[in-house]
Amino acid sequence: MKYMISWFERPQGSPTEYENAQKRILEVFTQWKAPANFKIELFVVRVGEWGGHMLVDCDDPLAVHKVCSTWPAFEFQARPVIAVEDAVRVELEAIAWRDGLKRK
Repeated sequence: MKYMISWFERPQGSPTEYENAQKRILEVFTQWKAPANFKIELFVVRVGEWGGHMLVDCDDPLAVHKVCSTWPAFEFQARPVIAVEDAVRVELEAIAWRDGLKRK
């Protein structure tokens, strides 16, 4: 299953607390390794902010949850996604089935 994981900054306290949180985030990140069953296909940061997006292929939702739990200074959203060509194919199948129904 593919997931689009997005993360957003959580509001911090004082400027000093915020700076310390940023340092800790980078300290943890530089030592982090993705789980073996967690294939990162895209990993980007939104320009001008501390947040981004990661497209991963992972068959274990617990691994996704664990990754999202690693950095409590962020709010994470992990959403299952499918390729657009697959979505269009099944949408066309659903439309064809629906159009074939007898009207009452």
